[in-house]
Amino acid sequence: MTRNGELHPRPALDPRLYWRPAERHDLDAWAGLIARTAAVEQPVWFERQADLEQILESKNNPVAANTIIGFDPEGVARAYGRITKNRDGDKANGSGCVDPQWQGSGIGTGLLGWMEQRTKDRFAQDAGGAGTAGTGGAGNAGDAAGARAAVPRPRLRLYAEQQHQHQAALFAASGYGIVRYYNEMHRPLNQAVPETALDPGLELVTFGPELHEPVRLAHNAAFRDHWGSEPRDQEGWGFVVNDPQARPDLSGVVLDRSTGTVAGYQLATHDAEAALTRGFREGYTELLGVRREFRGRGIAQALLADAMRRFAAAGMDVASLDVDSENPTGALALYLKMGYVAVNRSMAWDKELQPAAP
Repeated sequence: MTRNGELHPRPALDPRLYWRPAERHDLDAWAGLIARTAAVEQPVWFERQADLEQILESKNNPVAANTIIGFDPEGVARAYGRITKNRDGDKANGSGCVDPQWQGSGIGTGLLGWMEQRTKDRFAQDAGGAGTAGTGGAGNAGDAAGARAAVPRPRLRLYAEQQHQHQAALFAASGYGIVRYYNEMHRPLNQAVPETALDPGLELVTFGPELHEPVRLAHNAAFRDHWGSEPRDQEGWGFVVNDPQARPDLSGVVLDRSTGTVAGYQLATHDAEAALTRGFREGYTELLGVRREFRGRGIAQALLADAMRRFAAAGMDVASLDVDSENPTGALALYLKMGYVAVNRSMAWDKELQPAAP
């Protein structure tokens, strides 16, 4: 512990700000910082207070250890960062922002340093907790060396939209490299919906609570061959189905009639506040997947067409989604065939880190 009960030493963080982990009473200040930054940077999506409330509830990534907020002398939040990591994951994901009035003064570089150190600590802690390096348990030196060799090298991943060149410059200067591109795609809903048909042995139903767990398992199976994907546990899936913007009424699931197995799913969200700034109402496909053994039967096309009809009936103007530009299932070609067009691009940036000192 450090002065005032802080959990980590923070020598790299800007001394003009007082830094500490996020707490529940910070919600207004935290959300206000993100909103001020978004008003200037105009991202496609940003965290709002309801999202931050979910973050505060995380047991896998407790905010006391995995968030940091910097306050100016008047108590105004000016910067924040956080990381998330699955215990068995091969990367941590970082996010955060700096108040536009304070950008360009080195605060972002300090935040990246904090995220990197926290990532190294998490990898070391997770390896120790799994009974590998650093456990201090019984075993010979050869066993310990083998365990250490099996621990993945710490890696931090950051995401940024192509329009945010100041972030790209910071990431590049800090040793990060682009490892993936993603396309945001839109499909106007004033056009005719493509005709699709499912096999008689399949049925399409609306997503509901009774399907939460079956769809989680189907998602983990469908995405096990996707780059960068990691299985969703109960907590991670809870963030999906309980997302403040989740719209189960606009979401569909395809079931195998004979077994009840989830063959595919389309989970939708709608950001009502974004419609005020973007000038259109958007039905967003958050997740779309088809189990490997059911692929090639037109399920994804049927789910997308169903989503378009649901979105249009709910008064939406556009159907949208994001796609990995190198998706191995040919998703980009499918979306183009269904009338989607790319409107924005974002990138994933990675940096491999030196392991934490033992």
